[in-house]
Amino acid sequence: MSDDPKRFLRYLEAERKASLLYRSLADMSTGDRREALLELAAMEDEHAAHWVAKLEESGVAVPPAPSSLDPDDAAMVARARAAGMDDVLAHLEEAEGADAGMYDQEPAAPAKMSADEREHAEVFRRLRSHEPATAAVERGVITADGGVDFGERWHRVDTSGAVRAAIFGISDGLVSNTALVMGFAGSGVDRGVVLFAGIAGLLAGAFSMAAGEYVSVASQRDLFKREIDMEAQELANKPEEERKELELIFRAKGMDRATAKAAADRIFADPKAALDTLAREELGLNPDELGNPIKVALFSFLAFAVGAFVVVLPYLFTGGTTAMMIAIALSAIAMLVVGGLVGRFSGRGVVPAALRQLLVGALAAGVTFIIGRIIGDLTGLSSTGLG
Repeated sequence: MSDDPKRFLRYLEAERKASLLYRSLADMSTGDRREALLELAAMEDEHAAHWVAKLEESGVAVPPAPSSLDPDDAAMVARARAAGMDDVLAHLEEAEGADAGMYDQEPAAPAKMSADEREHAEVFRRLRSHEPATAAVERGVITADGGVDFGERWHRVDTSGAVRAAIFGISDGLVSNTALVMGFAGSGVDRGVVLFAGIAGLLAGAFSMAAGEYVSVASQRDLFKREIDMEAQELANKPEEERKELELIFRAKGMDRATAKAAADRIFADPKAALDTLAREELGLNPDELGNPIKVALFSFLAFAVGAFVVVLPYLFTGGTTAMMIAIALSAIAMLVVGGLVGRFSGRGVVPAALRQLLVGALAAGVTFIIGRIIGDLTGLSSTGLG
């Protein structure tokens, strides 16, 4: 970092421009959105005053504050008037995110200034989301009177990955092992070889999928825990700045100033609740559901094995064309059922999803059967009549 105090001029210009832009946008807004923009502008004014003091202390002439927007900011305000505020807020969120670390290596900038800059992008995101103030009430953290209910939990979804692993495990096991078994059946090898290939495919696929899911979820969990640990460190080192950040987030959602402040104060009275709330509101994470890699791996293994076993089952009792036709029938039924379940869970429709699953599985099995038959003909396996 240069020791030239003239660098403060660049900071001063940026803060003044931002303040003027936010006030111009606030003039076009109403309610809590207007208040949030004015508060952001006031923060920029505080930052500007800091750099004015630094410039005066260093004997550098302080330029007059701008009285009008520069061309780029003026165009942004015009766009907000013509097309609405959301597009502009999205641009500001991106710009503030890119500039969030502008003071991290600046020794003349107080720590609060860096924290303020990081808050700005989050506030713009919340302003753009139009999430109503009642959302926090619905999630059970903020009570209707502005209090905090630490006993309630927010609405949850399955973030552990177990359901996803089960659904895709069955589907993968069914399609891949059906294709594998049909390939061997088409080659004309005897029943024992087809059965061995099916069981080997079942075990290899199940272990492979379980290992992959374990590594994936464990890595994701480590990343989430690291982010929560970093948030805990910020909470310990800068509690007032984090409290202010939470208050701004609540206000950006539509809470009035008094309710947002009361809610933030009551949440921060309990450090554990404060960290839990910041993790959810700021990071978008549920600390109670970061994913269980062992659980997901087990679900994945069992699901793949169940799906892969369908096509193997007939070869345990019979062989040849009879076993192959039964295997095809069972696999087709299973593919329709699995596809229908996926369609129901995803909301895309049971019938289209079921037919899609059947089509994909049939194509995979058909192609491998043909390839197996060609290889069998070339190697003489088909002519032996051992199928």
